[in-house]
Amino acid sequence: MKKFFKFLGVIILLLIVAATIFYFAKNEELPQGNKGKEADALAIKMYNAINGDAFENTEVIEWSFRNVHHYKWMKQENIVHVSWDENKVILNTKSPEKSVVFINDKETKNTEIIKKATDFFNNDSFWLIAPYKIFDAGTERRIVNYQEKDALLITYTSGGSTPGDSYLWILNENFLPTSYKMWTNIIPIGGVSATWNHLKNTEAGIKLPTKHKLSLFGLEMELASVKAYNPKANELANKILKAIKHDAYKNTRYLEWNFGGRRHFKWDKEKHIADVSWDSIRVNLHPQNKEKSTVFFNGKLQEKADSTIVKKAWNIFNNDSFWLVAPHKLFENGIIRTVQKENDKEALLVKYTTGGSTPGDSYLWILDENYLPISYKMYVPSMKMNGVPATWEDWITTESGTLLPTNHTFGNGRNLSMGEVKGYN
Repeated sequence: MKKFFKFLGVIILLLIVAATIFYFAKNEELPQGNKGKEADALAIKMYNAINGDAFENTEVIEWSFRNVHHYKWMKQENIVHVSWDENKVILNTKSPEKSVVFINDKETKNTEIIKKATDFFNNDSFWLIAPYKIFDAGTERRIVNYQEKDALLITYTSGGSTPGDSYLWILNENFLPTSYKMWTNIIPIGGVSATWNHLKNTEAGIKLPTKHKLSLFGLEMELASVKAYNPKANELANKILKAIKHDAYKNTRYLEWNFGGRRHFKWDKEKHIADVSWDSIRVNLHPQNKEKSTVFFNGKLQEKADSTIVKKAWNIFNNDSFWLVAPHKLFENGIIRTVQKENDKEALLVKYTTGGSTPGDSYLWILDENYLPISYKMYVPSMKMNGVPATWEDWITTESGTLLPTNHTFGNGRNLSMGEVKGYN
């Protein structure tokens, strides 16, 4: 027996020595950085790169943590449905005492379960949305030189379950986070890193991770069933589509209009081919396959289409068709929809993240009592527009049964006519 305890003591000693060597080999000191304008400027670049505005407006986020803890977070209401094992908690993140607990589907009073749900949510949500928390109350931001590049050190002085933790965000050339290094109370070794590059594009316009790989023993952490969406915004958008007879628009084959009397269009929506004409030029434009386009000067076909003219026609078509059919484009790919208040009424903010000539533009649709768009405010960074208003008026019902506008008026009183608008089959 003495030999056994002696052998056990040797094993324990070896483990302690191995752990000590591992600790000193892997442990990193918390880096020193500088607070101030430069750190905040880097944080703003990171926040813009991850579309922080879309996160602020996101209505619902769902995910599972290691397929053990399951969440549905109604973000704007500060309510999270948390479930694990036989427990379900409707957690009020602002007033935990108002939370409701169910065990085996029976409502009960249990403050310990509420505390556990709160701790689970604080930890598990951080692994999902940490980059969006760099401006939370109680955070300190420092700029750090890491491997000859600027990195962002975030220290949480308060809030959450473990105040005092620090995270060094490693950014790519576009200021998107690709990983971070951690100095936390729960992990005794400083500088453990975790990847932040297995990202999913969500309907709400934010990128959320589906897993992380840690430098500590190659551990992996799975985040399953990740979703982020805006059901109230979608509901409002659908009311707009109903008001403008969008189903009829989808079945409309031909649209004709002009743009201020200067440019003229006939668009075959079914084949997605448009005749675009201005001055002495007419382009038979294939927007999705521009090399198939043909160019006419004074009615004469060019042997080889001038690519510069084709590109100009493409830009013209993108711009001028938008002024005719923008309300019908609310659910196209790459669009983020959110609800905002305008004069105490619901308005729909639409941001185009891809497509068209100027991705990144946003439009705030203002509606009448029947959800018909009557105006919008334009936010177009490339043209330095920040809320420039324009009306959408003189709507007509076309032969095909859809609604289209025929006139617009800008804030300076200038009118833009769409000419004789036609929609038919």
